[in-house]
Amino acid sequence: MARRAEDEHREDGVTPELDQLSSTLMGDAFDLLAAGKDVDVLLVVEDAGGSAASYAFSDDGMEECLAGAHAKVRDLRHAHGDPEVGLGEPVRYAITYEGAVADESGAYQDAVLLEFGEKGYKSYSAYSYVKGRGEGDGFAWTEPAPAGEVEPLL
Repeated sequence: MARRAEDEHREDGVTPELDQLSSTLMGDAFDLLAAGKDVDVLLVVEDAGGSAASYAFSDDGMEECLAGAHAKVRDLRHAHGDPEVGLGEPVRYAITYEGAVADESGAYQDAVLLEFGEKGYKSYSAYSYVKGRGEGDGFAWTEPAPAGEVEPLL
């Protein structure tokens, strides 16, 4: 797939605002897992004024839900926001979901995955291994590890 010319000139790094948005969303996913609940594909989109809107995708398989979250970000970009929920032109987003990631030995471990991006910046993914689902205070996670660049949605 050809990259848009603007994608070639995106900045590296993560702003404090995007870090806060993505960290909060990942924390929400950890809380759900600690309580023994499933984590749908969760999306949070924020505008330049700090207004945010949240969306959950759960009616299809994981791949379809993730594609739905990606499409929602693109739709919000094209529509310049979502006035029904008070969201202006989107400038940053974070998506989180459950999955599995191979560890150093090649064995797959439960993980929370995160995709995040901001207008004008490269978009990234990360993951945290998790264990102890439903164990409340016994639930544990690793520090997020980078998983590479992903296609920018804004």
